Amino acid sequence: MDYNRVFIARLTALRRDLHRMPEVSGKEMATAARIAGWLEGCGADDVLTDLGGHGVACVFDSGQPGPTVLFRSELDGLPIHETGQPDWRSIIPGVGHMCGHDGHMVILCGLAKRMQERRPARGRVVLLFQPAEETGAGARAVISDAQFERIRPDFAFGLHNLPGMPLGRAATRDDSFCFASEGMTIKLTGWTSHAAHPEDGRSPADAMVDLVMKLPRLPKHLGFAAGEALVTLSHVQMGEAAFGISPGEARIMATIRARTDDMQAALMDAARKQANEVAEEAGLQVGIETAERFMACYNDRAATAILRDAMGATGVESAELGGPFRWSEDFGVFSSVAPSAFFVLGAGKDHPQLHNPDYDFPDEIIPTGLAIFEAIARAQCGALESSGGA
Repeated sequence: MDYNRVFIARLTALRRDLHRMPEVSGKEMATAARIAGWLEGCGADDVLTDLGGHGVACVFDSGQPGPTVLFRSELDGLPIHETGQPDWRSIIPGVGHMCGHDGHMVILCGLAKRMQERRPARGRVVLLFQPAEETGAGARAVISDAQFERIRPDFAFGLHNLPGMPLGRAATRDDSFCFASEGMTIKLTGWTSHAAHPEDGRSPADAMVDLVMKLPRLPKHLGFAAGEALVTLSHVQMGEAAFGISPGEARIMATIRARTDDMQAALMDAARKQANEVAEEAGLQVGIETAERFMACYNDRAATAILRDAMGATGVESAELGGPFRWSEDFGVFSSVAPSAFFVLGAGKDHPQLHNPDYDFPDEIIPTGLAIFEAIARAQCGALESSGGA
């Protein structure tokens, strides 16, 4: 991690500028333009824009045979009002980089400068700035975009900062890394009546209570081991806020998640079946909608071995995770197109948690993430002689 202070100071300043101007998923126009300008200034051989929405990617092509190695970060912020008071706090009301995507972007921006200074000797290095990670829509949109064939990788790598883990420590694992997840909204519809004559209506109350009790028990009912899947009720609403009306509608929202995509599919099917059965028994109409679908994040063993070698080569303190995280990460989609590996980078044991209103990315770990990614790029694609450096 022998990067000079001027280089790291420049990356830190960029990170703080990005932090001031966050944009939510699908609205990352200005962020994408800022990133594209930086990449063009790094002498990339190809810069792609409007990739899967507002995605940006660049290619450093050696012109020689070798692997295409992709590194991915995210562009989007969150609809959260920032309560922290750094000088670089968000100036966009109700929007903040409360997940650290500003830091992840800057790590890749630093890698672009390093590729400019010592270009790959073989193969290609691709840097991808993905839109709409927070909604689970961005990675699929990127891969579905016709432009993706210009950057289709042989390996893909990504990272996420992790509060609660010692500052600068890296950690990974083989196989399952993050759970799959999807939101489900169940709408039960009968008809209203006067509260004095509920028998003249068809209330969804009993069916709603039945589903509220049954849905969280589905993982056990399907025989999944404890901790491998869960259904979390996130919102329940019934009728109007009025004493004189027997309700005619109810809505239940739940997040459904599981360790593997197959388990997730089984759990989603079981939830749909449960909702339909309960509604039919109660004589209610039922509507089911889903949103924010994330595939399980799966670490390929060969790609993870490359990642571990890079951690060792940089001297970064590293650890093996004991199991997958129950939160979800849109990076999982990339494992469907190439051997992929993901890791977490400690943001500090006492650091505010992700999505907290006072969260801010710790600038101290920019060089650590950059060093690991650069070590991967050099191991796979080599380097020509330096033209000046960090």
